[in-house]
Amino acid sequence: MRLLSPLIVLAALVTAGAAARADPAADEAAIRQRLERWTAAFNARDATGACDLFAPTLAYSLQEVPNGTYETMCGNLTKLLARSNIRLRYAVPAIHEIAVSGDIAVVRLTWTLTVERNGATDTTTEEGMDFFRRQPDGRWSIARYIAFTTRPNKLLE
Repeated sequence: MRLLSPLIVLAALVTAGAAARADPAADEAAIRQRLERWTAAFNARDATGACDLFAPTLAYSLQEVPNGTYETMCGNLTKLLARSNIRLRYAVPAIHEIAVSGDIAVVRLTWTLTVERNGATDTTTEEGMDFFRRQPDGRWSIARYIAFTTRPNKLLE
């Protein structure tokens, strides 16, 4: 029994430590903040800041990019944000739900993009499901996502 007592205490401490780290409300707030920072970076045409939201192991699917990677995403963002002939603006996403379980979270959301070019304006929405993973540094990053729009933005073609 003397041998089991330290093991029981150790197990209780490990369990209590895990429960103390599990704070879904704090995790949800951190994810919301990451999405807001992405929006600000995108709107400031900061490709490096925008790419920061995504995990290096990113995999994603869009209608026009069925097997995207981090390199694909950041390459496309860099090109898009470098275009001087258009104005781009994302609204902070409308988050429909965030489900957090340990070091993973799933976010269902809607993005709204407004593009201006040559005096014309077009606003489109994208529905998405983002799979976040807590990274070794503790930050939440998008590891997987899938998104679709009902129509492409006319001014980006």
